[in-house]
Amino acid sequence: MDTPFSGSSGLPKTRINHMPLAGWLFMVVATLASVAMAADYPTNFSNIGGISNSRHNLTQSTAGVSGAMITVRNNYGEVCVYCHTPHGANTENITAPLWNRTFKANTYQTYDQMGTPSLTATVNAPGVNSLACLSCHDGTVAVDSIINMPGSGQYNAASRTSHQEAFLDSWSGTGSSTTSTKHHALAATSPGGGVGCLACHSGPDGPEVATDFTVFSIGTDLRNDHPVGIDLPTSRVGRDFIAPTVTLDKIAFYDLDSDSRPDPNEVRFYKTGSTYRVECASCHDPHGVAPAGGAPINATFLRISNTSSALCLTCHAM
Repeated sequence: MDTPFSGSSGLPKTRINHMPLAGWLFMVVATLASVAMAADYPTNFSNIGGISNSRHNLTQSTAGVSGAMITVRNNYGEVCVYCHTPHGANTENITAPLWNRTFKANTYQTYDQMGTPSLTATVNAPGVNSLACLSCHDGTVAVDSIINMPGSGQYNAASRTSHQEAFLDSWSGTGSSTTSTKHHALAATSPGGGVGCLACHSGPDGPEVATDFTVFSIGTDLRNDHPVGIDLPTSRVGRDFIAPTVTLDKIAFYDLDSDSRPDPNEVRFYKTGSTYRVECASCHDPHGVAPAGGAPINATFLRISNTSSALCLTCHAM
């Protein structure tokens, strides 16, 4: 398994002793978390040309494999439907755009529970721009657990907040139905019973042909990841922290091209509460961000490639 803590962190040793303790500790957290983002994991997708050519295409239609996941999730035949629906979207405590996924009211362990004495910013529960990602990546919801399946009569309002095994089993589209307990979540076990994705995708403990998904299954303990739901600092701005260049009503961002619009390749913060906060989507775009020239999307759906810690240094001053 490629772990987030293996290999060199790349943290510049020549300057770290001159950084204030609070900034140093926060930078270490960001750097350790970024190691997992430094390179992508093996995939049959090309990662060129948009989300349909990335692992977020759960139909696997462009992966060059035949039915590898057909027994563990419904193949709805549509890329967007695993997250979005034009009608009947989930409005249960989540305001993500046209959200189609089951949203469980999970409680998450947050970074402030680490007891780090240098942490001065307020840490809140994850906001909607993290919860949307966690609705798959916390591993408690099946990857195909949606509210509105394609086709007439394939809607189930109860799926807004809980896994509905019988409803998922009723799928009768082109991908064919799956069987009970075969709607896998990213974790080792699935909400309908039985094993989950990590039963196979778990590094040395899984089949050699299965890519290790351990780093993708975050769980509900968020203490070992970059803090989300954390307020932007109000002190030491310009010293330890670089302030965003544009602040709008609900979003603040680093405007790289000076167009006053938050583009996909620009790190941003969301006003999900009383102030602007870091969320999962601050650094990641689930649709993928490609550099110029038709290159593959940035590894792990980053808004900015973290080569030479470029992503970390967008916000953190050295």
